[in-house]
Amino acid sequence: MTRPAVFLDRDGVINENRVDHVKSWDEFAFLPGALDALRRLATLDWPVVVITNQAAIGRGLVSRETVEEINGRMVAAVRSEGGRIDGVFYCPHRPEEECACRKPEPGLLLQAAEQLGLDLPTSFLVGDAASDVLAAHAADCRAVLVGTGRGAEHAKRALLQRHDIVGYHLADDLGQAVDWIVDIAKEPSLHDRSRT
Repeated sequence: MTRPAVFLDRDGVINENRVDHVKSWDEFAFLPGALDALRRLATLDWPVVVITNQAAIGRGLVSRETVEEINGRMVAAVRSEGGRIDGVFYCPHRPEEECACRKPEPGLLLQAAEQLGLDLPTSFLVGDAASDVLAAHAADCRAVLVGTGRGAEHAKRALLQRHDIVGYHLADDLGQAVDWIVDIAKEPSLHDRSRT
């Protein structure tokens, strides 16, 4: 039996985005309110899955082992604060490699769904960029765009409108996104509800 999940982008949603990439645990900083949001998200009893582009690996700026160590420490820190991350899937490729896993492609979501038994049409993807919204659409998930990370809410809204990207919920940050998802999760008509 499959079940809904909440997919989260990492950089710009859970932790502060860096122009030069997060290359060590010392450079990883949780965004304000992110740990509290993850603690509230854990009450849903749905899998919480991080999906993240990590082109720094393909560019030779950081090793796979280091990225996996950062992700492992993130998961442990979230757990120590009462939250939960049930899986982390990352794409190591550079954009020009045109792989099937780098967002906006849906490969990471498809891989997670297969491995964890997830129902994508009733799942959510929370991200901070147009590529996250497009990946959600490609995988038939609901998209939530947060105003943290790669720019201000208004700039993001304008960017998405310029690219004719519609069909996403806009939230100030992960906490507001979690509030919206938890409200929807309480509705008995979750499986039949149309996209926002």
